[in-house]
Amino acid sequence: MKINGVFIEDTFAEAFDIKISRVLITAYDYEWALASAREATGFATSIIMCPAEAGIDRLAKQSETPDGRVGVFIMICHPDESKLEKQLLARIGQCILPAPTTAVFNGLSNAKKHFRIGYKIKFFGDGFEEEVEVNGRRCWKIPTMEGDFIIEDSIGYTDGIAGGNIIIMAETQASALMAAKAAVDAISNVDGVITPFPIVASGSKIGSNRYKFLKASTNERFCPGLIDRVDSELPSNVRGVYEIVINGICLDVVREAMRVAILSAVKIPGVVKITSANFEGKLGKHRIWLNELFE
Repeated sequence: MKINGVFIEDTFAEAFDIKISRVLITAYDYEWALASAREATGFATSIIMCPAEAGIDRLAKQSETPDGRVGVFIMICHPDESKLEKQLLARIGQCILPAPTTAVFNGLSNAKKHFRIGYKIKFFGDGFEEEVEVNGRRCWKIPTMEGDFIIEDSIGYTDGIAGGNIIIMAETQASALMAAKAAVDAISNVDGVITPFPIVASGSKIGSNRYKFLKASTNERFCPGLIDRVDSELPSNVRGVYEIVINGICLDVVREAMRVAILSAVKIPGVVKITSANFEGKLGKHRIWLNELFE
């Protein structure tokens, strides 16, 4: 199949199950909301080596926040529930609580499962914390040097999907990067997804062909510099390749994010082919076929 002259390979992204919590950070303005969001989602590209996967979902308007201030939705992901809770406690307690003017609320209003993150963080108040209500939500007010830090008692989490992906191949590194950026910009308009990297320059495969102690190693079939040395997946005129990885709160939103990413990437001159990474079922059970995204 071709879209705008770009070949879309008839293959699938291999995605896997993960637990996802969605946190709403509000602040005096977007500058401080985004500053704390970036801190709270740092060192969280891949659970291969990071303690979690995390990223910024989208901005929140005043009309959709409990305290009537602007905000940012972030998502924190981990396959293990107990480790996800620890990451929430650490990232909110160390990155958002100390940030100027911030407050924290549950970002998954329909979640059936919750961690009492706010209840646990309220002990930072050393006995001076107070239970309060913010627009019908049970919250805690913790006194701080700047005033009060507000955090909702419970933060929801859900069963989500990680590892949705597309791989963009182009004639030059510059055109591949432009296409990848266009794809990520399009994904940012899809509610409930993140791109934890957000653009991957060093796509990996599971394990290693030579070093058995590695969990992952370079995916040589997609390296332009190795076209003549390996069983390459690249057309001969490709000199730049980037991957975009997507996590989301359900399979449908991950599929939509992949769809809009492809439609944006193919508009960039020089893009030759778009494919996806899969690992013969070694990574996850969910198969997202690229061609089916456009049926």
